[in-house]
Amino acid sequence: MEAQEKQSISNGASFLPAYDDMVKAGMHFGRKKTIFHPGMKPFVYTLKDSIYILDLVKTREGILKAVDFLKKAIAEGKIILFVGLTKQSADGIRAVAETLGMPYVINRWLGGTLTNFKTIIARVKYLEDLEKDQAGGGFDKYTKKEKILKEREIAALRQRFDGIRKLVKIPDVLFVSSLKESQLPVHEAKRTGVKVVGIVNTDSDPKQIDVPIPANDNSKKSIELILEAVRAGINPEA
Repeated sequence: MEAQEKQSISNGASFLPAYDDMVKAGMHFGRKKTIFHPGMKPFVYTLKDSIYILDLVKTREGILKAVDFLKKAIAEGKIILFVGLTKQSADGIRAVAETLGMPYVINRWLGGTLTNFKTIIARVKYLEDLEKDQAGGGFDKYTKKEKILKEREIAALRQRFDGIRKLVKIPDVLFVSSLKESQLPVHEAKRTGVKVVGIVNTDSDPKQIDVPIPANDNSKKSIELILEAVRAGINPEA
């Protein structure tokens, strides 16, 4: 990076990660030249050892645009569904969603979450009914084996649906931690008119989503820095 570009990253909104932290997190590392998507050319700084290096100035701009977009959506009372389907993003996605009081999906996307929304919500209600029944002593009528089966069912349902209990309607915005790993939710978002914000590496088409953040989506530290910036930018006191 040129000195002027480094300075431009250091300046600006206080919630943005420091330039040195971005570099240490490997946020600038793209993918190999052999799997490059030409749509990412405007976000590339250089090519080094057959690896594309992302322009962190453009990453900064992407984070700023994403925060502005998400902050406005929340101010308008809209729902943002945070999606982290990779191991390196699951914890961070859950943390930022819970902090902002928003729903989330981690590890696995259930097909039809958006396109078959009524069925998904029916399963959430079924889970909550089971929990109420259990809390009210409704499981006392079962045998020991039946109780164990019911408890296992609750545990399995919680694993799938815990994050979307607050999803009372189809979300207005989807935030994905990796465009490449979120093709199904992004496809469903397009079909249902949901806007998409997310992290895009050099192997994906940024035109698939509304507000791309060009960055390494394979580094846990990179993702966490971006998510922390999103949280701090939207709600500094959270």
